[in-house]
Amino acid sequence: MADVTTSGEALLFLTDEQLRKGIEAMFFAYRGFTADPDRILADLEYGRAHHRALHFINRSQGTTVNNLLAVLGVTKQSLNRVLRALIADGLVESRVGRKDRRERHLFLTPRGADLERQLSEAQRARMRAAYRAAGPQAVAGFRQVLEAMMDESMRTQYHALKDGKS
Repeated sequence: MADVTTSGEALLFLTDEQLRKGIEAMFFAYRGFTADPDRILADLEYGRAHHRALHFINRSQGTTVNNLLAVLGVTKQSLNRVLRALIADGLVESRVGRKDRRERHLFLTPRGADLERQLSEAQRARMRAAYRAAGPQAVAGFRQVLEAMMDESMRTQYHALKDGKS
């Protein structure tokens, strides 16, 4: 007999308590997911915003500042503060656009790529271990849940990035 709490039909009728447990699991999982990079970043006096910028610049070398603003969903002032520090420290290079000189295209320097690799490897190791422990069906279900939680515009950005269009 199927467990009532895990059958497909029961999932349509989650209780507030089950939802609360899911929310709390997300909070604690996020703390674990960011713990290793946070330790690396603290030594450099950087925060998570720096990590996110490095990650998405790495994913789309040559991305524009405006595109990065859209992906990160932060203010121009906030992103400029982060980019100024990364550029001053030699981790990111800003180049004037060839077609539109008003655009600034962002690239990781070798030092920036090395830092991004360290940060991401720590997260990949944690994610790899969790995925192995959960199994392929759980991994697919987890991705479905995450995508379903995204607003439509975020999901579109995610798919564009995932498909290499961004």
